[in-house]
Amino acid sequence: AAGAVLLPSSRLAAIVRESLPGTVFEMYSDGNATVVKAPRSQFRLPAEDAMEFPAVATFPAEPCFELTTPLVRELVKRTVFATDNESSRFALGGVLLELTEKNVTAIGTDGRRLAMMQGPASCVGGTPADAQPIVPSRAMQLVERSLGDAASPVHVAVHSSEILIRSGGTTISARLVEGRFPRWRDVFPDRPEAMHVHLVAGPFLAAVKQAAIVTSEQSKGVEFSFEPGQLVLSGRSSESGESRIELPLDHAGNTVKIKLDPRFVSDFLRVLDGSTAVTVELTDGQSACVCRTTDGYGYVIMPLAAE
Repeated sequence: AAGAVLLPSSRLAAIVRESLPGTVFEMYSDGNATVVKAPRSQFRLPAEDAMEFPAVATFPAEPCFELTTPLVRELVKRTVFATDNESSRFALGGVLLELTEKNVTAIGTDGRRLAMMQGPASCVGGTPADAQPIVPSRAMQLVERSLGDAASPVHVAVHSSEILIRSGGTTISARLVEGRFPRWRDVFPDRPEAMHVHLVAGPFLAAVKQAAIVTSEQSKGVEFSFEPGQLVLSGRSSESGESRIELPLDHAGNTVKIKLDPRFVSDFLRVLDGSTAVTVELTDGQSACVCRTTDGYGYVIMPLAAE
């Protein structure tokens, strides 16, 4: 007979994951335990009272925002890694979504670097009010895992303390992160005097990873020297030695040196396709390094103090 049971999700997921593709399961319960049975396996799992499970949210029949699945996938991938669940001063444990009837902007930061991704949005069923929810990082990662095919739209509804996101037959609800989010636009200053250097993500990432080989927790910085015709990356630590990596580039301006945490640079480059063109914006070794792509992605890294 049809019914409902409350099962430990990790155990049930492990059973499915470790079974052969296409395995058909039978499930039956006596109220105290549930048997999950396949042709060549059987599991008996403890079951709780299904009535104790919280009410399952349904997507509301009201005006909502609509985003494309490929965009949502990139919004999550390009911002979640920069969040900070340990922060107590600001609400940095989530991604800020700025939603309007035509645009969406996602921002993640931990105070030392900031990732921002923009893209188009539309509305369904009317025009909802502009919203700026801070969505928990884990919820954003769950949204990414639940996304369907590229042609299926993603719908977003925002309430005072909750966000609901629907993709195909899956609806995810999450309580919003409370607190203040930093004034992130101040991190992207208008710097007409800045030097712009053009690089390709794949070779740039390879050079950063090589230079970082000799760094340590005590000497974690890598010096990036943007010189005419080349980028020289230098790493050094007393226990591991030194590194010098040269990367040719089309640059004829002045030399600018800046010391950055290679992990932060790698995090940015790792979420990009290897052929993606990246523009690095610099003024000096004490000001923020701003990286941009042509598809609405921006990334800011604060420099380390020069030794």
